[in-house]
Amino acid sequence: IETLVQDTARAGVPDAVLTGGEPLLFDAIEPLSRALRAAGLHITIETAGTIHRPPANGDSGLACDLMSLSPKLSTSTPAADDPRDPTGVWRERHEQRRIDLEALQRLLNDYPCRQIKFVATAPADLTEIDQLLSRLTGWKPSEIMLMPEGVTTPKPGATDWVVEACLERGWRYCHRLHIELFGNTRGT
Repeated sequence: IETLVQDTARAGVPDAVLTGGEPLLFDAIEPLSRALRAAGLHITIETAGTIHRPPANGDSGLACDLMSLSPKLSTSTPAADDPRDPTGVWRERHEQRRIDLEALQRLLNDYPCRQIKFVATAPADLTEIDQLLSRLTGWKPSEIMLMPEGVTTPKPGATDWVVEACLERGWRYCHRLHIELFGNTRGT
């Protein structure tokens, strides 16, 4: 952890984003986040919201300046015919674990500086998003971000339904800037 924090501090960046898979799975996230904050960095945690970790309190807990929650919609579940999962074990496990309402609500309660980002594939996803949000309390429409799914820059008009939903609900549109800038490349 010490080397990582030193390298980050030397890079001169003001922010650290802890992400990748599910960062809250690993106990080391807590001391890492506290060390990065002690080095003066703004800490963003990107999580699916299925694991709760309490906020930093002295020598324990998670240092987090922005909790970026990205609950997985049913469209994130791998297809039944995915050749990487011939027995369907991963599909079943993903579907069982993709939403944990208790953990999600506790994160919302514990981290007042947050955003909730949904990756949407089609207008039908809006019903699922609305249903999930109706089961959570304490969030504001301005904290909700809606991002169209995709690995290429969308063609004109392709995301109009996302923009429309954001305007109607007071949510924020989140475009895929990394795709626009770098394409669908590893590490972006």
